[in-house]
Amino acid sequence: MNFLTILAQAGATTAPAAKQHPPAWYDFASNPMLPITVGFLILYFFFINSKKKGDRKRQDLLKNLKRGDRVQTIGGVLGTVVEARDNEVIVKVDEGNNTKIKFTRNAINRVILEDDKTETK
Repeated sequence: MNFLTILAQAGATTAPAAKQHPPAWYDFASNPMLPITVGFLILYFFFINSKKKGDRKRQDLLKNLKRGDRVQTIGGVLGTVVEARDNEVIVKVDEGNNTKIKFTRNAINRVILEDDKTETK
């Protein structure tokens, strides 16, 4: 026999190496639902964070209402703030007839800035 054949047979008869098991986290990380779950968590975080940021900005806007501000209500009524009280705002909606409407602060959608006036025309 050839020396290489004897060597090959000797190597084949030795005990196979002990099979190594992957770490415990590997089974969890190889789960196909993990990337989907992580993706949903990230999207949820961004949506909730942006919602809170928008709510904070709106609360600041409502706190800082003052006489002379041009506002738009949630219903689309445009006017100028005449008086801002604790829970209500009086808005002048018609200059010709001096028509004023009383709204709650939460009914104010946004304050119209000078920059917004030029964009809407």
